[in-house]
Amino acid sequence: MTEQHPIDALLALMARLRDPDNGCPWDREQTYATIVPHTIEEAYEVADAIAREDWTEFQSELGDLLFQVVFYAQIAREEGRFDFADVARGIVEKMTRRHPHVFGAECYVDAAEQTAAWERIKSAEKTVASPQPTGVLDGVPLALPALTRAVKLQKKAARVGFDWGAVEPVLAKIQEEIGEIRHEIAIQAPSERLADELGDVLFAVANLARYLQLDPEAALRGANAKFERRFGRVERWLAEEGRTPTESTLAEMDALWNQAKREEVRAVALPPAGERPA
Repeated sequence: MTEQHPIDALLALMARLRDPDNGCPWDREQTYATIVPHTIEEAYEVADAIAREDWTEFQSELGDLLFQVVFYAQIAREEGRFDFADVARGIVEKMTRRHPHVFGAECYVDAAEQTAAWERIKSAEKTVASPQPTGVLDGVPLALPALTRAVKLQKKAARVGFDWGAVEPVLAKIQEEIGEIRHEIAIQAPSERLADELGDVLFAVANLARYLQLDPEAALRGANAKFERRFGRVERWLAEEGRTPTESTLAEMDALWNQAKREEVRAVALPPAGERPA
């Protein structure tokens, strides 16, 4: 007996879970909308496993994310819209079309030229799909993380010339926005105005990330991990003294924080043991 292909087994499992008579009650009652939060969560768990370089967990999380795709496709198949094969066929056709330098005769001198060509092809596809005029900023999903969406909006505006053109004005803009929020704090402005000014600061910082060709979400995740790591050391050092953070002063914790920071910096500066001079 020929062993079933893993993808076919997954599709059969999903169909069984959604079976109206003998399936799982929870799976049967799900809709596109109710699955969305789970999909977003699974995507973040994939990113987390990569950040921690936990490759066993990474494999597992990729499976969870694939399950989300199969779930959507099964509901669509039940509604007569499309099925998983249509999804797979569609992405193969799209990626082939968007890589004419790989599957055709096009030739690009570098990644920047290829990226520009990608955007032209993508824009042409959207024009065919929706010939009505659209705004420059249309098509950026509202559900994206705010920092990621800010960068995408800025990139779209930059393509039509609405851009600083250099990093220094971006840095100046950040300082300007910080000055404005300082003013609002000084006059005890209501929370709505503070939120508005804080949003401007974050938007300007996202623009800086774009100029530095950095992912602001990844940068912030790194900062979060650093904070957790250093604060964890503070907690451990206090525990060795028989204390908790609530039993310590801010000055004491700040001193330990700076110690943890110095040790991290020193560890990064030192070459690997095998490369250190005798």
